[in-house]
Amino acid sequence: MNDSTDAKEPTPDFKDWVKQFTQPLVDSVDSRVRKQIDDRVDQHIEKTLATRLSVLERAVADLDRALKELQERLA
Repeated sequence: MNDSTDAKEPTPDFKDWVKQFTQPLVDSVDSRVRKQIDDRVDQHIEKTLATRLSVLERAVADLDRALKELQERLA
């Protein structure tokens, strides 16, 4: 008979109830995971930018020293 197969499949009402019951939990977990990912990405970007900025600062300092040396030679 069909009773045994019907018992194995959840009814649409039960699916809706489970979905309604679990959705806030899923949304909360999703929100927390997204925040953690955003924080880690931000940290990575800040670290990368700091590294690149230090390279630029050194290059500017080298140029400044080279310009001062040239100015001293010309003076």
